Amino acid sequence: MSIRERLFLRRLRDRDERAFKEMVEQYQNQVFNLLFRMAGTREEAEDLTQEVFVTVFKSIDQFRGDSKFSTWLYRIAVNHCKNRIKYLARRHDRDTSELDEAAEKMSVAQGGIPITSSAFERPDTALEGRERDGLVMEAIASLDEEHRVVVVLRDIEELSYEEIAQITGLPEGTVKSRIHRARLQLKEKLAGYMQGKR
Repeated sequence: MSIRERLFLRRLRDRDERAFKEMVEQYQNQVFNLLFRMAGTREEAEDLTQEVFVTVFKSIDQFRGDSKFSTWLYRIAVNHCKNRIKYLARRHDRDTSELDEAAEKMSVAQGGIPITSSAFERPDTALEGRERDGLVMEAIASLDEEHRVVVVLRDIEELSYEEIAQITGLPEGTVKSRIHRARLQLKEKLAGYMQGKR
């Protein structure tokens, strides 16, 4: 851990509001994207993102520094989301098929830049890209929770197997096998769409 990181953590532990604001600015997009892909709706992701940062602020003293700060933050986000999903499932309120409009199906990680496309795409190509992104998001949302978590962390957030193991508390071998099964399920779900485009 660098001196800068240590000083930043000290400021967080001292409940420095400016440090908290810096942390939110640095990580809010990544946390939101993770939660959006896990929870399936923008509203749930927004609520959960706020809850995660409040939890981090309140429990920063529990961060021991034996992993990266971002790994610890993701662990909190994943746990919050799992708890919310279980709660909603018990109430039968969860609707994983709900997706926002095409404009909402953008990755916020890069400041709202769409997952695919550029400003100069042909309209038919752009529409096809948005349609594909929507289908991929639907397919991810339809995975069971244990597979959705690992595939989002690996294939969307691009975390290492080691980091995913730290976040989920699973052995690396289990992480790898779940990712493999999740990818097979996604391939199967998307096969019909891909064949139709050939």
